[in-house]
Amino acid sequence: MTLEHFMDEAISPWMRDEGPDSDIVLSSRIRLARNLQDIPYPFVADGSKLQGVRDFFKKEFANKAFDNYEEFQFIPIDELSAVDKRVLVEKHLISPHLTKYTKESAALISNNEQVSIMINEEDHIRIQLYFPGLQLRKALEKSFEVDNWLEEKVTYAFDERKGYLTTCPTNVGTGMRASVMMHIPALVLTRQINRMMPAINQLGLVVRGIYGEGSEALGNIFQISNQITLGKSEADIVDDLQSVVNQLIEHERNARNIIMKESGIALEDRIFRAYGVMAHSRIIESKEASSCISNVRLGIDLGIITGTSRYILNELMVLIQPGFLQHYAKKTLSASERDVLRASLIRERLQLEK
Repeated sequence: MTLEHFMDEAISPWMRDEGPDSDIVLSSRIRLARNLQDIPYPFVADGSKLQGVRDFFKKEFANKAFDNYEEFQFIPIDELSAVDKRVLVEKHLISPHLTKYTKESAALISNNEQVSIMINEEDHIRIQLYFPGLQLRKALEKSFEVDNWLEEKVTYAFDERKGYLTTCPTNVGTGMRASVMMHIPALVLTRQINRMMPAINQLGLVVRGIYGEGSEALGNIFQISNQITLGKSEADIVDDLQSVVNQLIEHERNARNIIMKESGIALEDRIFRAYGVMAHSRIIESKEASSCISNVRLGIDLGIITGTSRYILNELMVLIQPGFLQHYAKKTLSASERDVLRASLIRERLQLEK
């Protein structure tokens, strides 16, 4: 299987499955940061050491299958074009950070795109595993299985008192980041999210945009994740996050009900106007497209729009991104050319739903 397997489809296979609370929670992710014992961390290691790490993982894990995740494909980052890198980031298969460490960096990605193992990012290893909907506990269990599979071949840098040792002190301990991707347009419309964010931060959690740290919350999609990795077990961290997410789900559903009751016609108008823009526009910028997709997804979830899959959001939010548009066109596009192609692909996708 080649790199094209990961590039040609905007939506990953696992995203087509139904998950708990998937009308609001798009995905659950567990990420584990690990370093190898007796090898300098990536930010201080010389190139030969890091190349040795990359070569080792290619030899031991490339084209190997584990559990039901199918075979892992080895992808050297330095062999990717700028567009290829961008597409993999847009699909959340690698981090933006990994693309900055190109010479000795790589990724092992399962064919079903549910698991990716980033090599020589900020740490020697970054394992991430996704599940659809709210499935944090299941994702944690399965991430441990992948972690144990790797540990059969490597020895991690670990301290009995401090836990897993990582490049960034904020990851020391469990080395784990648990996160959920949530679509919460009603909390944004009612501005409740603005007062909730400080309270969430006080609980040791952080709210970020769709692509993590430093990114924008496009299309009313927010990533909620833990900040604390030391002093708590992985299970406790996941339980704390799950509790907050459950509350956000409840608040989002209540906000949707209130908007429907108090401003139903205005909400329907907003949703159908967004659908009209998507169905008929010849030029559309990414921010406008993200906003329209969010409104249409809300309309699908509320039963206002029928005959269209709610997973249109998952697919279109990748389909409209600059990297994917240029990969689809097989050439570099200017911003205005991307706006034209974006509008065309959205119209085409909506036609397929009919």
